[in-house]
Amino acid sequence: MYKALPSIGLLGGGQLGRMLLQAAIDLDIKVSCLDPDAEAPCHELAHFFKVGSFQDYDAVYQFGQHFDVISIEIEHVNIEALEQLAKEGKQVFPQPHILRMIQDKRLQKQFFQDHGFPTASFVLTENQADIAKHADFLPAFHKLGKGGYDGKGVQRIASLADQSKGFNSPGLLEKAVDFEKELAVIVARNEQGQISAFPAVEMVFHPEHNLVDFLFSPASISKEIAAKAEKIAVDLIDKMELVGLLAVEMFLTPTGEILINEVAPRPHNSGHQTIRGNETSQYEQHLRAIAGLPLGSTKAKGVSGMLNLLGEAGFSGPVKYEGLNEALAISGVYPFLYGKKQTKPFRKMGHVTILGTTKEEIIEKSEQVKSLIRVVS
Repeated sequence: MYKALPSIGLLGGGQLGRMLLQAAIDLDIKVSCLDPDAEAPCHELAHFFKVGSFQDYDAVYQFGQHFDVISIEIEHVNIEALEQLAKEGKQVFPQPHILRMIQDKRLQKQFFQDHGFPTASFVLTENQADIAKHADFLPAFHKLGKGGYDGKGVQRIASLADQSKGFNSPGLLEKAVDFEKELAVIVARNEQGQISAFPAVEMVFHPEHNLVDFLFSPASISKEIAAKAEKIAVDLIDKMELVGLLAVEMFLTPTGEILINEVAPRPHNSGHQTIRGNETSQYEQHLRAIAGLPLGSTKAKGVSGMLNLLGEAGFSGPVKYEGLNEALAISGVYPFLYGKKQTKPFRKMGHVTILGTTKEEIIEKSEQVKSLIRVVS
């Protein structure tokens, strides 16, 4: 049966949108973008590119009028405009009420708790002073309710001596978890209710900047743990009834318990390697889900890894990539550059997907690539 493919309006024109556009070309789906940066990574590739704030009601509402489906590549968007578009019959995926909940980590954690999903203990705070009321809860992480992104909006509070590091806005204090590994499962659901999960990945975070530095897939865990992680992600997207993609970040404790850390309702850093490493990429899967198409196979083609390319410390200005030629000469190494013209310290400028047959091979190649590629100016 013939199904007309929808036109898609995407809020955000960054690197996630850029990779979504690359997947959309294969399916001949027209994707247009709204972004405040006239030189955002999508600006030369989108079917139509509009400069404007995705946090502004009028900009989002007027942009959304022109498309069959409105979606996101960043969750910090104007929800009121999306709600109005949905009332007027536009398809908005993920749905606005889900975005509203996920935008606020306080509501997100309460959703996990209220519906029986495993997560670390937490208490809500209104300001920095509230930390002192919960001295027995420390060490813990103080997280902003709204606005945190890419490691910003999170502070470790080891004791009351660290209270000044906390936030003077509504947030939550989350008990520090003793964990062995940080995992992520990306799961998709289409409007027909079909659900499909990617294999769990294992993440290694940058010690200073709370960004994913390196990951490999599949995670080095038992089949039982992998099945448990996948079930949590599948059950969560099913309970939410979310249409689109959901990245579920998790902690694996020494006792084999899995706790949800937080979620993102969009393509995610923990799924970049799927472009080369899986039969369907997370980007194509997101498009299939929001376009009402059957979901694709998530089967891994082998062992894969992903290394973020961050701007080197001490360099700001027009970007240059040192060592790219040498890295490209290594079998199974695939750089993805995001088209950002300006670099600055620790800015995400690209990533490298690495394919191999064993975890050890992936780690060895990643160390080679780390020693070769430098993002400078």
